[in-house]
Amino acid sequence: MQHFIVIGNPISHSKSPQIHHAFAKHTGLAISYQRQFCPDDKDSFVAVVQAFFHGGGVGANVTLPFKEIAYQLCVDTGNLSDEAACAKAVNTLAIKDGKLYGDNTDGRGLVADLIGQGVSLASSDVAIVGAGGATRGAILPLLKAGARLTIYNRTLTKAQSLATDFDALSKHPLSIKTLDELMRAKHDVIINATSATTHGQHLNLGNCQANFAYDMMYGKPSAFLAHFAAQNAKICDGYGMLIHQAAYAFELWTNQVITTDCLSQLKTA
Repeated sequence: MQHFIVIGNPISHSKSPQIHHAFAKHTGLAISYQRQFCPDDKDSFVAVVQAFFHGGGVGANVTLPFKEIAYQLCVDTGNLSDEAACAKAVNTLAIKDGKLYGDNTDGRGLVADLIGQGVSLASSDVAIVGAGGATRGAILPLLKAGARLTIYNRTLTKAQSLATDFDALSKHPLSIKTLDELMRAKHDVIINATSATTHGQHLNLGNCQANFAYDMMYGKPSAFLAHFAAQNAKICDGYGMLIHQAAYAFELWTNQVITTDCLSQLKTA
């Protein structure tokens, strides 16, 4: 039996165990996937990771607040995927070539879910609200999909730092705008990468319009999505992103590709 964990604080809410056990059932693998609470400090996180892999663990997911700590641990002692290096955050750990290996599957999960929803990203005008870790993790996969990106944030300096890091990877320069400009904007696709939904906060969207609106958060009412639903735009929360990013992690660990049918069943379960 192969052993996996998801490390976080808090962690009791995580849906990762049921998702990965569904993947295992679909592929005929025997696995154990458990939630692992960890005190919120670097030393505790490193101790949990080392004990898990030294004990024969195969793969670990990493959620808040440890993604940046996991990234630094891989910088110091292992290797990173391109996505993790660009995101400066790790959500998936494995042992590869005898060393700790960090990946970030969040952005690929987002892109896969958007495409699964029928969104064409090639040359599409895509806006992301927020300039934190969630946005950083999404930029490279969106650029690889051919999207033209605009980042809206309260402070332009933070958004400009993102643009500087990614401009060399983009055919089109990233556009940086303020939240005030968001209220008059119109885009093909708009993505909420802020924590507003999680905290029950309302973004001032004014007359902002989009054909498709996506909130990375899930499980709570979204004023962001409600704004665009009132325009008859297509809307989607981030549950599909969670499932797709998990599928990429499962493939890294087991070399098993999760089929579209299995992913669709999980989304509607």
